[in-house]
Amino acid sequence: MRLSAKTEYASLAMLELALRQDGDEPVRIREIAQAHGVPSRFLVQILLQLKAAGLVTSTRGSAGGYRLARDASEITLADIRDVVEGSGDQASAFAAEMPQSRGGEVLHNAWQEVARCERAALRSLDLASLAARTKAAAEAMYYI
Repeated sequence: MRLSAKTEYASLAMLELALRQDGDEPVRIREIAQAHGVPSRFLVQILLQLKAAGLVTSTRGSAGGYRLARDASEITLADIRDVVEGSGDQASAFAAEMPQSRGGEVLHNAWQEVARCERAALRSLDLASLAARTKAAAEAMYYI
């Protein structure tokens, strides 16, 4: 599975918002960019796209920033990928270029099955569970 940098950055930003969902203040772009090494100019465009899709909300002003638009348990990696890359079926696009043959039909069906499995996996991973994994991993680390 290949992800664009844009999808990876969007996922990191959304995970950061999920980790801070219980906070009183919205999260600033600069904080997300510094925490994950994401270029802030690129992050602005990504967050605007996520806002237009209804996944995040923003607050303007000196105390402004971004928040998740709904609970982290209601937003999946499939939602994020669909916003950033579109929900087009890659298997269908591949199949359109395939030669019409028995082998082509078998491969078309195989690619559709792979796409269904990938989609199901992305739908099963919500931001709340990923935030819990992130917190658990941070707690498991120790320093000398």
